[in-house]
Amino acid sequence: MGSHQKRVAVIGAGVSGIVGAKHLKESGLEVVVFERSRQAGGNWVYDERKPIEPNYPSVTPSIADFVVEGKGERSGVVNGAKSIDGERGYWSEEEELRFAPPGPAYSGLTNNVSTKLQQLKGFPWKEGTPDFVNVRAKQGYLQSYSKYFRVETLIRYNTRVEKLQKINGKWWVNSTTLIRDGPRKGKHANEFEGFDLVVVASGHYHSPNVPDIPGLKEWKSRWPERVSHSKAYRRPEDFKDQTVLLIGAGVSSMDIGREISQMAQKIYQSSRGGPFDVPKVMLSPETERVAGIASFQHPSKDQDRPGSVKLVDGTVLTGIDRVVICTGYHFSLPFLRDLHDDSATPEQAIDTVLVTDGTQIHNLHKDIFYIPDPTLAFVGIPFYTATFTFFEFQAIAVAAVFSGRACVPSKEEMQAEYKERVKQKGAGRGIHDLKGTSVLYVDELAGWLNNQAEVTGAEKVEGYSKEWQEESKLIPEKYIKLIKSKDTKGNDSGSALDLQSRTKPLEFENDA
Repeated sequence: MGSHQKRVAVIGAGVSGIVGAKHLKESGLEVVVFERSRQAGGNWVYDERKPIEPNYPSVTPSIADFVVEGKGERSGVVNGAKSIDGERGYWSEEEELRFAPPGPAYSGLTNNVSTKLQQLKGFPWKEGTPDFVNVRAKQGYLQSYSKYFRVETLIRYNTRVEKLQKINGKWWVNSTTLIRDGPRKGKHANEFEGFDLVVVASGHYHSPNVPDIPGLKEWKSRWPERVSHSKAYRRPEDFKDQTVLLIGAGVSSMDIGREISQMAQKIYQSSRGGPFDVPKVMLSPETERVAGIASFQHPSKDQDRPGSVKLVDGTVLTGIDRVVICTGYHFSLPFLRDLHDDSATPEQAIDTVLVTDGTQIHNLHKDIFYIPDPTLAFVGIPFYTATFTFFEFQAIAVAAVFSGRACVPSKEEMQAEYKERVKQKGAGRGIHDLKGTSVLYVDELAGWLNNQAEVTGAEKVEGYSKEWQEESKLIPEKYIKLIKSKDTKGNDSGSALDLQSRTKPLEFENDA
């Protein structure tokens, strides 16, 4: 390799991508960040536009929220070659929404984990910043961070990764850039180029999960504007004087219920009684939790509004005006479709697959390194964490390994550790659950890096400080106080992105 400077592709410019790029750059690596939208910030970018609704049902994780069109899958192209698609000069709102759908942030979104716990290294919040801020403040913080550390110059905006593949020891990225200005406005530029290393930081709030409930597809077809996924929720005013059914009892459902409670006439929250349901005490007083849904009544041609819904306990809900599907998202890597197995259950995942039913990412060491090939890494996978700071520790670990300042264990050791974790926690969503253990995870990660530093001479890593850990103990008290204050003020609820509770002690969360 000689003096070759290794190239790293980072997919995504949300918090995971920009902190990853910052630490990789500072480790002496050449970094390119691919971001399909127009700005950095990921889930913390508020966009008034609503995404195009997913398929009904949407149960195939490999499809995600875009369809790979194949135009970038050209073999035999030299590294860095570009082409302009001269036949496709269209420019429409729908095309732009399909290319880079808006995220799930809504106008009243705030963090649920104190800003004191969400401060990135070397970049303090402005003095006087309150514990809880609106989405626009968090968006501004991340974008200012990106500019301050000159990550901004590394980001290729309006550029979507269509396919990622390993060929002859190198990762090849097929990407498409939507041209926004000049004589070629509305056309696509395609590029095929090689990288030594890859960081996937694309998050897991882009591929909506829409369950296959009898009659739901027909309702969506008959009343397309009255049935939607929570990703499209923006403002409570849209639900004024309506009877609303929220499908799912997780954080998104709780938040939307609180937001619309001062506007809606009646709110039902349908729960199957799953392990990730928030406690009833967290719901707005106006929200009634009901049983899971058995079926939606088949609509008649002349029916002007949604009608009745049958629950699994036999109850029938009538007069439903709006349905919001709060059933979360799939883990999805459509640019790595060859490592998906849509037909397998999580328990059936083989040693090379990354995604099966969308409930987890398989075969990762420490939820970071792809065990069959650790030159592929992930930042931002776990749940129940203080996202900003936790993901930065993961980014530091990736930068250490990719720059040669640390080494992952042998493949056999990583496989054995991963299989033991699956045995203890079970396959599926729970394997990424760090509820109550995120500090221990960071301590173990720092300990491993520091042991390596003894040999390499690298700078040692300090885990969460005592001050940070003491502040974290105040989360339940502060969050409950926040909720009570919102209940008295009206319809401005807390975030679904940082905190979820499923038992009485509240915990960190980054799930929606």
